[in-house]
Amino acid sequence: MDTRTNLPVVGMVGAGQLARMTHQAAIPLGQSLRILAANADDGAALVASDVLIGSHTDLAALRELAAGADVVTFDHEHVPAEHIRTLLAEGHKVFPGPDALICAQDKQVMRERLGKLGAPCPRWAPVDTPADLDAFAAGSWPVVLKAARGGYDGKGVWLVGSADEGQRLVTELRTAGTPLIVEERVALRRELAAVVARSPFGQVAAYPVVETVQVDGICVEVIAPAPGLPEQRAIEAQQLAIRIANELDVVGVLAVELFETGAGADEAGGGLVVNELAMRPHNSAHWTIEGARTSQFEQHLRAVLDYPLGATGLTAPWVVMANVLGGEPGGMGIDERLHHLMAELPDAKVHLYGKQVRPGRKIGHVTVLGDDLATVRDRAARAATWLRDGS
Repeated sequence: MDTRTNLPVVGMVGAGQLARMTHQAAIPLGQSLRILAANADDGAALVASDVLIGSHTDLAALRELAAGADVVTFDHEHVPAEHIRTLLAEGHKVFPGPDALICAQDKQVMRERLGKLGAPCPRWAPVDTPADLDAFAAGSWPVVLKAARGGYDGKGVWLVGSADEGQRLVTELRTAGTPLIVEERVALRRELAAVVARSPFGQVAAYPVVETVQVDGICVEVIAPAPGLPEQRAIEAQQLAIRIANELDVVGVLAVELFETGAGADEAGGGLVVNELAMRPHNSAHWTIEGARTSQFEQHLRAVLDYPLGATGLTAPWVVMANVLGGEPGGMGIDERLHHLMAELPDAKVHLYGKQVRPGRKIGHVTVLGDDLATVRDRAARAATWLRDGS
């Protein structure tokens, strides 16, 4: 508890854009966010006042963070489970806990746990040798090879088209010590995300199901609500996410990334398949800052502090979030681009993360709201492209 305000202090491990936006959400609640940053120029470290510099793998640094906080949470899933257990044993509150978080850290554990819950998943298997991959494929290539730990934004995922390619990849990756799983290539119609929040008390809140548009393994656009999604399928996705949150005892925001299979809701054999889990604020819900009654960042704070959860309804018929990726060097600077964008598209809400610009790196996002989906998508895409390319 902050003795100056008599309001809680939340410790967050990690200082990227998720921590930066969580810090912004904490301000109107009167809360203080205490951040463990790897570097002083991390996005959240540039704006927060209570910043510790240290590694998320350093137990001493984690103890120092927890000592000044009412609860500890994360902006990424990479904290070792044994360190979280130590903090819990020493009397600190940590959400989500290690038994839940492991399902976001390890894809093999996730698949095993989801299988026991009866959640819809692609056919999969662990891979130790090229023979394991070959036996799984059984001549039906391609298949999807994944690093069980550490992958994100398309990294750690390989579409393998032949036994020869698989032998080379598996040998190389297993020699480097990378744990692997293989999954069938799902015949997907599109990708969706169901984002929910859950408190220690057990209250849950679900956001509208969204469509996420991926290019080269990176999410470039999120549409809320998912266009053309029948109400029953949307409810099915929300109920699935809530069941996973309850069964895994997740506290905080949970994003369930889904594949929608088949050509439509009524096609035989179509349905929903779980792709990934994330137990923290998630890119698929950045739109909620302007587009929902309660942003995912405020909701995460409410959840980990066991406050009553906020309303999740839309603030407009359509909300589109477009990620801003770094472009090629040269041309006008980002500040000049921002000036031009604000003049051209004054309704586009811009969030820049304080990152150094590198080609393909997520440096921010823009959100546009409105009544006509085509217009909203066009304006969001134009804004993101302008910030990337200056044209």
